[in-house]
Amino acid sequence: VQLQASGGGLVQAGDSLRLSCAASGRTFSSNVMGWFRQAPGKEREFVVAINWSGNTYYADSVKGRFTISRDNAKNTVYLQMNSLKPEDTAVYYCAARTMPIMSRSRYEYAYWGQGTQVTVSS
Repeated sequence: VQLQASGGGLVQAGDSLRLSCAASGRTFSSNVMGWFRQAPGKEREFVVAINWSGNTYYADSVKGRFTISRDNAKNTVYLQMNSLKPEDTAVYYCAARTMPIMSRSRYEYAYWGQGTQVTVSS
């Protein structure tokens, strides 16, 4: 089971980025996929999750700015990030649960990607 995150970069405040997470080795169409982020010196925090039917669960800090989507045929999850702020700067990780119930707890996600750096300058 492998998750490969990509799409990070250096942008200015107000810009947009789109992250992708490709899953291989096992299909995740029936499982919950999530995005987490970790800023320097801080704990890894929940960003958003999506279940197999497209229901979503957002952290308050990104609600209205970030949009998660998934393409089950491609085993890929996307995170569209708009109106980026300097406080969004972090390493972003995609993760997958083996249970079909959405969760904001990182301890309930069994599979993790390698992370992609997002840096937002002011």
